[in-house]
Order: sequence, then C-alpha cells, then structure tokens
Amino acid sequence: MGFRIEILPDAASLAARAADDVADHLRSLLSRQATALVMFATGASQFGVLDRLIRAPGIDWTRIDMCHLDEYVGLAPDHPASFVRYLAERLTSRVPFASCLMIDGLAPDPAAECARLKAALAGRTADLALAGIGENGHLAFNDPPADFATTEPYIVVDLDAACRQQQVGEGWFPNLESVPARAISASIDFILSARRIVAAAPDARKARAVRDCLDEDAPITPRHPASALRRHGDAVVYLDPASAALLPVRPSR
Repeated sequence: MGFRIEILPDAASLAARAADDVADHLRSLLSRQATALVMFATGASQFGVLDRLIRAPGIDWTRIDMCHLDEYVGLAPDHPASFVRYLAERLTSRVPFASCLMIDGLAPDPAAECARLKAALAGRTADLALAGIGENGHLAFNDPPADFATTEPYIVVDLDAACRQQQVGEGWFPNLESVPARAISASIDFILSARRIVAAAPDARKARAVRDCLDEDAPITPRHPASALRRHGDAVVYLDPASAALLPVRPSR
C-alpha cells in the first residue's frame, strides 16, 4: 500500500472516512486472526473518528487489546485534560476491550513506567495505530526535534512551547503555565512498527505542519516528526481542505 494522503470535503467527512477505514480494517483483521493490538490517539482531531468508530457494526471488541499513545507526566487520570480520562469517556468505557494498557501519568518514576509498558507489550506488534499530527508537526508527543533513533516503545519527553500552547488553544488548560512540561509518549519507532497507521489531521491550524511533514519534496527529519509517516509501508493520512491548503498542487500521475 505504501504511504498516501486522502483529502476529504470537510472535517465531518474526514472523520467518517477515517473511522470507516479503521472499522473495515479491524473486521478484516479479526476474520484472519484471533486477536488484535490497536494503539489509539487522543486530541480534538479524534473526536469524530472515535464517535463513529464505537458505533461501527461487526467489530468484536472483546478480541482487541488497546494501548494509547501518550499521557502527561504528573496529571491525575480525573483531570479534564488527562488522556486516560479522554479515552475512558470516549472509548474504553463504551466498548468491551479484551484489555486496556493505560499510561499512568502519576507514576512516581516516569522511566519506570516506560519500562512497565515495555514489559506489558513484550513480543507484540501493534496491528493498527490511530494517530494525529500536531500543530508543530509532532507525532504523539514527540515534539521537534524528535528522537528518530530510540527503539524503546515508550519514552519520557519534554513538551515544547508550541505543543503546550496547542493544548491551551484547544481548551484543555486555562493557560500555558498549567500545561505539564513533560509527558510519556510512544516513540516514533514504536508508532512506525505498527502494521498499519491511520492518521486524521483536520483544521487550518495543522496546514503548516501538514505541508512541512507530508509534502513529498520536504525532508524526512526530526525537525518535522510526522514526516516519519512517509517511511511507513502502509499508512494513510486523512486531511480536509483547510489542513491540506498549503500542500503544493501537482498534476495527476
């Protein structure tokens, strides 16, 4: 399949297309194998995707193990911005997963928490990863310059000002000072290890990052973390006209 981009007419169509893609893939996977491991993204870009996905027919969620991409260090799971809470409200309390591997943002030793996650996933490869692209081009919480070299599945990362400001802009925190400065994130290597990746990146706020990361003539570089998606053998990024606005228009091939 390779890497590809699909531009939908609007954000609602994007969410529907991404969710239907994921649902179709999960039904196909579970027709061929007993279980599946799926990584889930969070954030505003995933609202419509998850809402439609949980209502998709014919998915045996009891055969799916889930894990998620990232969580803030030092944030309680009942905090409004916690991704554990986000997923509980929109996903894990609404479908009967076989298991849920959640990141503990309150773990006293974040490095030890990364080791716990690694041990829990030992010997497994994600069948599917859902992802988004940040305003600064981040993939999960891998802000620029991202670590393209590590092979650890989860790492402790520092969040840059642009990433933290995005969280304020989306309404998760009242001001920049209240956004945690560190997070536990799935690494670039771990995300790319998934057999298939489906990313959703709507909104004009993402247009510059989409151009910098996804233009075929732009470099694949840690300065633009989501550019790493272009290395994947089976990845699709769904855009709307606003997020795709700065991509160069090229003749059809």
